Amino acid sequence: MTNTIGDIETADVIIVEGSNTTENHPVISTFIKRAATLKGATLIVIDPRRLKLTESADKWLRLQPGTDIALINGFMHVLIEEDIYDKKFVETRTEGFEELKKTVKKYTPEYVEKITGVAAEDIVNTARTFAAAKRGCIVYCMGITQHTTGTDNVKSLANLSMLCGDLGIPGGGVNPLRGQNNVQGACDMGGLPNVFTAYQKVDGDDARIKYENAWDITGLSPKPGLAVTEMVQKAGEGELKALYIIGENPLVSDPDLNHAEKAFKNLDFLVVQDIFLTETTALADVVLPSFCFAEKNGTFTNTERRVQRVRKAVEAPGFARRDWKIICDIANRMGYPMNYPNANAIFEEIRLVTPSYAGITWERIEKEGIFWPCPTENHPGTPVLHAKQFTRGKGLFHAIDHRDPAEMTDEEYPFILTTGRLLFQYHTGTMTMKSAGLNFLAPECFVEISVNDAERLGLENGDLVDVVSRRGKIKTKAKISPKAVDGTLFIPFHFANAAANRLTNAKLDPVAKIPEFKVCAINIRKAA
Repeated sequence: MTNTIGDIETADVIIVEGSNTTENHPVISTFIKRAATLKGATLIVIDPRRLKLTESADKWLRLQPGTDIALINGFMHVLIEEDIYDKKFVETRTEGFEELKKTVKKYTPEYVEKITGVAAEDIVNTARTFAAAKRGCIVYCMGITQHTTGTDNVKSLANLSMLCGDLGIPGGGVNPLRGQNNVQGACDMGGLPNVFTAYQKVDGDDARIKYENAWDITGLSPKPGLAVTEMVQKAGEGELKALYIIGENPLVSDPDLNHAEKAFKNLDFLVVQDIFLTETTALADVVLPSFCFAEKNGTFTNTERRVQRVRKAVEAPGFARRDWKIICDIANRMGYPMNYPNANAIFEEIRLVTPSYAGITWERIEKEGIFWPCPTENHPGTPVLHAKQFTRGKGLFHAIDHRDPAEMTDEEYPFILTTGRLLFQYHTGTMTMKSAGLNFLAPECFVEISVNDAERLGLENGDLVDVVSRRGKIKTKAKISPKAVDGTLFIPFHFANAAANRLTNAKLDPVAKIPEFKVCAINIRKAA
């Protein structure tokens, strides 16, 4: 997030695109709803489904799944043609505008309507409304990123924000909502295959030398590793022989699960470190039981870049151990001494090698978290990014054309499937499905279908149906819902016994290597 969660309430206009905020991020949704209902902000929700948040919105734009770039280009076409963009910001703080201008020239509202299904009049009015705002806030989530064009979708939203001069100001910005409570922190700590902490490239000599000095080693590889989706592919091909999984359940969450299962079974050695047994531990050679968040000390970095203390509340059960102690013991047995007295000592090493965390001390976050970047101990932290300049100096516009999803509908598979989460279950259900109360509220999988589609197929609410894609088939119950729109079906991915990811497409975004969970072609019929 370029801005803070609290900033959302100070926005004049809020665009929420590709985010079922009330179910996926219910706390943040209260800030959005308060801004819209109590503080006069205009709320525009852009999503293929009629989400709960649309009840608080001034406008809901129902776009065809996988057409976000075309829609955003349509907004920018209107801004430029009507000369209502922020010229001063564009001239002084950005580059690449002329190329962007050429690219969006053809994205007239009428042309974009044909691609997206959003009415030309709504495209024009939305662009004008966003341009008129002093503080325009964009919020997005995995409905933007989980596409083969996910990286370009994000760049397009950044283009729109820069064009309106909404970056670097309170109440503005481009604000992704991370999928889990410490995803931001995991990425900050180098949990990506091509970077060290704070996104320092592994092929950069300066960063690599700094780490070699800190760890008293030589010869760190400058070669980026594999993304998780690439690892599964390599395992299936026999090139990757062993896999060590920490806190993940890919045999429910990975796309094209039938293929993923074969890949995992092709491994010579699988280790899973987790707090409960899962569908993935069932295939493991070794299971290492670890502490949950409430059983350990440390830090989390949340979606707004706030680094916060986490404190032990209860004792861990059985033979469970701290994640970092398990990792250290393995490193010691493999010949590299790795020893720390406590979590504080680990955080001190983080500060040493991570410029954006250098000024954050254990003592400074005793009572309240600090936003990175915080380069020195007398620095207050940075709630709003890019206030004076961008990291690269000037913000770069990216001229991007619409591309269709990797898989389109046809006569055999005439419906689009999109997947997501429910309020009462979480991710693959590793934790939430152990709660009787939550299982009562969300007991089983379903396929959400519109009234018109159900009538056309002769389906009643609760009917057992087969949902089929080019990769697999699941049996589940039909749920006729006002959230659904004609032609698009929704299945929550939490439930292993009717796993939506047996259907989804494993085609990847070429940059981020994220699968296209949000669009695949399917068919549905009443089960025999």
